Amino acid sequence: TWMLRHPDNLEDDDQDKLDHALAACPHLSATATHATAFAEMMTGLHGDRLIAWINTVDAEELPHLHSFTTGLRRDLEAVINGLTLPYSSGPVEGIVNKIKYLKRQMFGRANFDLLRKRVLLT
Repeated sequence: TWMLRHPDNLEDDDQDKLDHALAACPHLSATATHATAFAEMMTGLHGDRLIAWINTVDAEELPHLHSFTTGLRRDLEAVINGLTLPYSSGPVEGIVNKIKYLKRQMFGRANFDLLRKRVLLT
């Protein structure tokens, strides 16, 4: 989890352990660098950097990231828009997740009327 956290949020001991792990494995170090760059694109809405990032990742011998970039290329325009535009489907996804959770709680007894009442009551 050290690589997934922002470096400013790591304690000194954890930062030392991360630095030691990255120094021991060049592939891990490259993966961490690319993951950080992708996280900066996501949080800063810098979709214009995506194609350069994909080309950089594909130029290195990191097969675990190559499968990720292949998936990004499948719908590149949508990914760029998602990384650039301020709009988010997060609230909609949250509501859908809540409805699915309610339906799973009812163990197959969920006809539409009962599901509708539970959704409206919550």
